[in-house]
Amino acid sequence: MKIVIIGGGFAGINLAKELVNQPQIQVTLVDKNNYNFFPPLIYQVATAFLEPSSISYPFRKFFAGKKNLEFRLGELQSVVPTENKIILNNGELTYDYLVFATGAETSYFGMENVMKNAIPMKTLNDAIEMRNTLLKNLEKAAITKDIRKRRKLLTIVVAGGGPTGVEVSGMFAEMRKNILLKEYPELETSASNVYLVDGGDALLAPMSEASQKDTYDALTKLGVVIKLQSRVTDYIDDTVHFANGETIKTKNLIWAAGVSAKVFEGIPQESYGRGRRMATDQYNKVNGLENIYAIGDTSILSGDKNFPEGHPQVAQVAIQQGLNLAKNFKALITNKPLKPFTYNDKGSMAIIGKNKAVVDLPSPKWHFKGFFAWVIWLFIHLISLITYRNRINTFYNWMVAYFARDQSLRMIIRPDKRQ
Repeated sequence: MKIVIIGGGFAGINLAKELVNQPQIQVTLVDKNNYNFFPPLIYQVATAFLEPSSISYPFRKFFAGKKNLEFRLGELQSVVPTENKIILNNGELTYDYLVFATGAETSYFGMENVMKNAIPMKTLNDAIEMRNTLLKNLEKAAITKDIRKRRKLLTIVVAGGGPTGVEVSGMFAEMRKNILLKEYPELETSASNVYLVDGGDALLAPMSEASQKDTYDALTKLGVVIKLQSRVTDYIDDTVHFANGETIKTKNLIWAAGVSAKVFEGIPQESYGRGRRMATDQYNKVNGLENIYAIGDTSILSGDKNFPEGHPQVAQVAIQQGLNLAKNFKALITNKPLKPFTYNDKGSMAIIGKNKAVVDLPSPKWHFKGFFAWVIWLFIHLISLITYRNRINTFYNWMVAYFARDQSLRMIIRPDKRQ
């Protein structure tokens, strides 16, 4: 059985890991990057509290010694289902079973200016670009004499009140308090604001009301200006425009407001559901196709009675679908019955700042906040990293940041484009 997996995120890597040492199964994982990375922590790379290598690991290093796993660097161009073949930007591959684990990409809701000018927060490349942009703007602010220009350079607007938006705005607020004036004494008398804006009625909409209130209060105490029911409609000439007519002038619009799945040539239009996600049955098989599956953020599964509208696009869904599909592939070989996917909701959490986090557990319905929730967040994210090396590096960096309230990773490093 030859299985090709497109995408090495939470869903794809867990599917591949679960199929290790299966002599009757040959797995090829295809990804446009040569590394796996941990999306929940990219904002810490973006704010220079972690190195990229702390949350990423090369696929080939991870697959070394696993005889039935191989890696192919490439980007999917199209699928030819009638020939069991995929076309990559650098060649072709055939398969017995094809699995889409391509995740989701940033959605700008059709706003061209936002897409061109905002800073996305989805990939490791985005995080490095964001770090470089913010650091360069700080350097520009340190030397400009124009007060209005300096204010725009120092103002940060984070769009999106989900976990990423909450976590990155809390990090910016703490950096302003503990780092900015220490390293940039030229800015001592300058005004700088961190705005967190969202079109909804609450932060962390899927979480409990207690978590939403605790988060709002904690961020406000840190100095974050929260603007709810404030939907961004445009970002042009260094000005963020809102549906209610308000505007904010800034050079830094961080976009964490939405995601959308990708559409691939060769997959029939009728196989897609809401949000451009591939519609699948309860075994993650794409509707209308015999040997093509979709897992994680790129899929919307029907058949789970607890989630009739589809599962949330979160890491735990992707991980559990990858593991369940691996078990079903093993069952196909031994002619055993397949197991339909049922999501086990393990809860949700978000970090707000030092010693501040919120955690909701579904059964029993428990809510935690403050230091204890912060420790839970740290522990869960540490054990979720792919290797012991990542865990050790990240833990070390966190301890340095905790006791020093700082990190020494604020370097502007860009590739030389002349080469």
